Amino acid sequence: MRIELDIKKRYKDFCLDVSLNCDSKRIGILGASGCGKTQTLMSLAGLVRPDEGRIVTDGRVLFDKRSKTDISPGKRDIGYLFQNYALFPNMTVEENIKAALRGAGRRSKAEAADRAEQIIETFDLTGIRSHLPRELSGGQQQRTALARMLACDPQLLLLDEPFSALDTFMREALRLELIRILDKYDKTVILVSHDRDEIYQMCDYLLLLDRGKVIAHGPTDEVFSHPENVAAARLTGCKNITRIERIDDHRFRALDWSDIILTTDQKIGDDIKHAGIRAHDLSAAETGINKIPTGRARISTLPFEWFVIAECGLWWKIPRSLNEEDIKRAVSQYVRIDPDKIILMK
Repeated sequence: MRIELDIKKRYKDFCLDVSLNCDSKRIGILGASGCGKTQTLMSLAGLVRPDEGRIVTDGRVLFDKRSKTDISPGKRDIGYLFQNYALFPNMTVEENIKAALRGAGRRSKAEAADRAEQIIETFDLTGIRSHLPRELSGGQQQRTALARMLACDPQLLLLDEPFSALDTFMREALRLELIRILDKYDKTVILVSHDRDEIYQMCDYLLLLDRGKVIAHGPTDEVFSHPENVAAARLTGCKNITRIERIDDHRFRALDWSDIILTTDQKIGDDIKHAGIRAHDLSAAETGINKIPTGRARISTLPFEWFVIAECGLWWKIPRSLNEEDIKRAVSQYVRIDPDKIILMK
């Protein structure tokens, strides 16, 4: 399914201005809280009316301001999984699913009952079919909400931070389960999240949003590997970013890292104003180019990593497979930045 989206919506604090033209099956929208992710999904679903623009799915115009086209939410063939799952609190699991089927209005009563039974079995809800939402665990609530959404067989699924209310262990387990279910149903999915691990694991195309605007887009691997600007680098997890002063095509002065001079394999264009290095791409070395004295480095311990902050401000992430003495010896001398690992940004 090709998604064509070009909308604007003015809010009190910012203007939502989002464009997307993509036929990927797994699309991610990543951004900080309040950047416009949910408003984008709600515009697609028909729950929010843009001030300007057009929305087309698989050649079908859902919204067009100029032609005054605005298909109602119930007729857009879109399933929406809300952050809080939005289950009807006074209905059982089975009743929640049947309510969605009745709302869709495409099946007879007997067909709806058969479809509900099929969905309950598929999502392993038989044992809790008579439970109310308040009697369910977070994982059971999510499965019920997902089952209710898929019962109507929508062509496009919108997932609004579906794991935000879960603990870390449950979030990872349900993420894998959701991937399995979505692969089975083979639907186009747009996932909204502020968690880059979720996006990276589940989506092959990515939009980065910042204050209502798209600041980067493209294949997920490409956006993570080559963020074009500082905001995109930060959203994809780059902790080490410095302003630079260009010296020549391949050398620059790192103004926020003690004015050290570094060499990169890439050509430094005139529009490049920043450089970055991911914390796990640093290494310990006494020889070679791009050596930086660690100075009075600080070491902190994480469950599976050492985190070292060099005196110049660089964050360095090191696997715990090295023992503490090796770490102290390494960080007491130099940290090295590989020229091919440097990220150049506008």
